[in-house]
Amino acid sequence: MVKALRQAEDHRVSEMIEVQDKAVSAPAAGGYGPGEAPEWEYYSKCIHCGLCLNACPTYRELGLEMDSPRGRIYQMVQVERGRLPLGESFVRHIDSCLDCRACETACPSGVEYGRLVESARAQIDRYYERPGIAPHVRHIFFQKLLPDRSMLERVGTLLWMFQRSGLDAILVKSGILRFFSKRLGRVAALSPRMEKPFFTRRLGEVVKPDGDVGYRVAFFAGCIANLAFARLNDATVRVLVRNGCEVVIPEAQGCCGALHVHAGIRDTARELAKRNIRTFLEGGFDYFITNAAGCGSVLKEYPLLFEHEEREFYERSREFSSRVRDVTEFLAGIEFNRNFGAIRARVTYQDPCHLGHAQRIRSAPRTLMAAVPGLELVELKESEVCCGSAGIYNVVQNEMADRLLKAKMQRVDETGAELIVTANPGCLLQLRAGVAQSGRDRRVLHVVELLDEAYRTGVQAG
Repeated sequence: MVKALRQAEDHRVSEMIEVQDKAVSAPAAGGYGPGEAPEWEYYSKCIHCGLCLNACPTYRELGLEMDSPRGRIYQMVQVERGRLPLGESFVRHIDSCLDCRACETACPSGVEYGRLVESARAQIDRYYERPGIAPHVRHIFFQKLLPDRSMLERVGTLLWMFQRSGLDAILVKSGILRFFSKRLGRVAALSPRMEKPFFTRRLGEVVKPDGDVGYRVAFFAGCIANLAFARLNDATVRVLVRNGCEVVIPEAQGCCGALHVHAGIRDTARELAKRNIRTFLEGGFDYFITNAAGCGSVLKEYPLLFEHEEREFYERSREFSSRVRDVTEFLAGIEFNRNFGAIRARVTYQDPCHLGHAQRIRSAPRTLMAAVPGLELVELKESEVCCGSAGIYNVVQNEMADRLLKAKMQRVDETGAELIVTANPGCLLQLRAGVAQSGRDRRVLHVVELLDEAYRTGVQAG
């Protein structure tokens, strides 16, 4: 019965997406078309001081003003005034942005750059016709695959079988893919490993702690993470339970819409947000916990999707977002369980952009790691600079992503760390790719995986 209801909800969301895809009118001859677009209220805060330049990864690599936050805002203004077409040049510079939001940390005027670039991408998605097969690929990925859990599981199972056979490794090592396309070779190397059993099997579970219940929390499991980071999700539940949480994994939850928001596909993101808001608010939970910095950032910013939409969901989205917590933020904010065993290793921490810059959470992961006996934490220089993952940026802008990853791994080498720790699944993928390319013997873990390991070590030692 529950499965049938969930499939009906999937179908309803898909139908809404199809209707919205068809309901797009043509833009005006100059300026932006109807719909969300960069607004004067937000871009007028930019005083063109240039303090964002050195914080911007693409400007640091290219040295081009038009690939800096200040330069991109200038282009947004010119499009609105009809002086620059919403065409190939504008799209290229907006697409090259990582949306890492490091510029927001550097900005003295409080420019909400993420809001601006995401609304510019909403205009691009509606009114710019991308060449070749790109529109078809985007439609399948964003509109068909991510919102549909059943389809995700089927694709994930096929990919798991392919990876289990060893054919993927043979193709990557042989260089055959690079012979056809350099991009295809890079993308194949970044493909996430599917982890059976998928975490989707646990949707609907309620996991209680051994002792008293201190908190009743709902765990947001994600979409692709259910397949490619199933063991990370398992570890997150175990760590929460060890800290007195009754963990509910709502069955009706779905994709958070983060990748859609970053790509400018806001109507679809709204439909996905509505599903999650309904699902999580009805449970009476203390907090909604996520282990993905990118998801958490968008979950906390759901109200931005409803500012100009239905008032009902705007108010409900504010209530929803007020209870969202990154798992490191939650644990560091309580009297967390310190019964850790020793992990004797030299470790460095990479700040995920959407945790450090978007959510302004920097001390929490370090506080948790500092409590683990035996760990020697060595700060990573330029830890706040993006590693190049940025959602699907490392797939669609892989050359720039490779340059950023190479710079990141050079900084890691300087630390001499055996362990690289971060707090976002996308960063895990990118950093693991960097380790594989380097040939060095290093492990890459999420903070919560490190804590889970330390708890297990403590039990064994006891």
